[in-house]
Amino acid sequence: MPPTPRHEATPRREAEPGGARPGAGPVARPVVLVTGASSGIGEAVADRFAADGRWRLLLGGRDEERLAAVTRRTGGGALRADLAERPGVERFAADALDREGRVDVLVAAAGIGWAGPFTRMPADAVDRLIAVNLTSVVHLVRLLLPQMAERGVGHVVMIGSMAGRVGVANEAVYASTKGGLLAFADSLRYELAGTRVGVTVVLPGAVDTPFFTTRGVPYHREHPRPVSAERVAEVVWRAVVRGREDAFVPGWLAMPARLHGAVPGFFRAMAKRFG
Repeated sequence: MPPTPRHEATPRREAEPGGARPGAGPVARPVVLVTGASSGIGEAVADRFAADGRWRLLLGGRDEERLAAVTRRTGGGALRADLAERPGVERFAADALDREGRVDVLVAAAGIGWAGPFTRMPADAVDRLIAVNLTSVVHLVRLLLPQMAERGVGHVVMIGSMAGRVGVANEAVYASTKGGLLAFADSLRYELAGTRVGVTVVLPGAVDTPFFTTRGVPYHREHPRPVSAERVAEVVWRAVVRGREDAFVPGWLAMPARLHGAVPGFFRAMAKRFG
């Protein structure tokens, strides 16, 4: 990813997009492509990168009216995105490359949910969750990563979930799709060793977005309390400019994740008891 112009001074001098240092010279601003940008985390990510002022934004979403409002507010370009089938993913990637000629940062924020006992989950719902939450991300990275790897610099950010790290009752397929992103990300990191192409998975707990309304089952747990989409977006932005890998939101969720890895039997017993 090319270095970008000097930006407004701040107390801490962050690395420029792609790892260059501030003041490295004037070139075209790098391009960030955000999926799911018409609402929720994706919308907040678009706002955060727009506020930074160093990026050209390409924003994908299914709700054209809401997406148009986000693009007007952020100055980004709108791309219709239906990621449930591979041809839609391929059109979306092609449109992004046609529009800007490159994608320097991909933020894969589109996602859907379903809650209820796995034994009652319809087959179509299984297929759609896997298609949108996992398969579309894999294909989108497949289409955009080669250019990043060829340039030797870039960043892929995937919005995962704490559910994908530890599993959650009544969200078996959703958790599986998010767990798949973790394995995908680790595998990519091994392949990209020696380059400046970063791979990040952001793992929030519950987030205060329309996600729960859309899936048809409200969030009912007392802990953890939902965090704002803006808080997740800040972590995404920091992961790109600072080169972080996995990032939990809120940060204390890293502790139960480590507990699950160290003593999984104990963790499962506690999860069954306390939910």
